[in-house]
Amino acid sequence: MKDADVSSNAITARARIIAVVVTGLFFAAAFVVAPRSAEAKPEYAAKEGKACGYCHKNPAGGGERNARGKQYEANGHKFKK
Repeated sequence: MKDADVSSNAITARARIIAVVVTGLFFAAAFVVAPRSAEAKPEYAAKEGKACGYCHKNPAGGGERNARGKQYEANGHKFKK
């Protein structure tokens, strides 16, 4: 009976290690694959003399950019003059 207990404990320990490794891999993959949101740069609004909502869909700024914001980014964070 003692051999069965040792074997059972070894299986339980291996199962715990596997569970920890799988959980760690899941969170690592989620961190790498997770979409990253754009951060608003108030200095751009100040530099250009525009409200944040001029380039962002949200009038308060941050998040997804509108067409002007995408063009601004594509042009090296400058408006064409």
